[in-house]
Amino acid sequence: MMPLAQMADAVLRTADGREKTALSHKFAAQWRAARADDARPEIGHASPPMQPARPDQPELLSPREVPQRKPGTPEGRIALLHAVAHIELNAVDLHWDIIARFTDVKMPMGFYDDWVKAADEESKHFNLMCDCLEALGSHYGALPAHAGMWRAAEDTADDFMGRLAVVPMVLEARGLDVTPGMIKIFKQAKATQAVKALETIYAEEVAHVAYGSKWFHFLCGRHDLDPKDEFHALVRKYFHGLLRPPFNEEKRAEAGIPPDFYWPLTESA
Repeated sequence: MMPLAQMADAVLRTADGREKTALSHKFAAQWRAARADDARPEIGHASPPMQPARPDQPELLSPREVPQRKPGTPEGRIALLHAVAHIELNAVDLHWDIIARFTDVKMPMGFYDDWVKAADEESKHFNLMCDCLEALGSHYGALPAHAGMWRAAEDTADDFMGRLAVVPMVLEARGLDVTPGMIKIFKQAKATQAVKALETIYAEEVAHVAYGSKWFHFLCGRHDLDPKDEFHALVRKYFHGLLRPPFNEEKRAEAGIPPDFYWPLTESA
């Protein structure tokens, strides 16, 4: 088995979404097998690309240029599924990237277990969204997508704690806020396949946010930093804009993020 960081690098350099997620599943299974009986496989080192390989489609546009479609229409629901697929594909790369990019920081094996599991689940989520799109006569790449999804990764490429603060604890936590509303839209449309897929995503994303919180607090403890103060400083440094309520306070708490972490970063503060 190749070292884990090299596995991560190989996923990042695979362009096609279905091929990328198949490789992600394969490497995650190899990692789990290698970790049996508490073994300690090699992490290694890698030089991951600043941007992951991407398919020719979808066309990537600035957020203002991405067409807005009403979710109450079939076209709007396809656009919503396409947007979620794009988010999930970026999440696959984000989770492998955090493994490959920060190998200079010595971390417990549990850190790698968590992010391999998260990347494996995000790969499943991308494929669930692709299956929903294809069932509706569309596919990933059929519509334009948000070009800014990777910005947080670029901004925090040299800041491990900044990456943990902004990606799982802000961006993925936002998914906990908005996914219940999406599920409601598809339930009203009686789109059972999409409802089931989104409910799977919603259930599993809580753990991904929790991994971010857990390892952020771990590093704060290692460096004798106050987690709340450090989180506020890093989000203000790297996140472009204010956090916007309403917040899913129950699920955020379940993931280890209390209200005094995020409310002070809103406009009302």
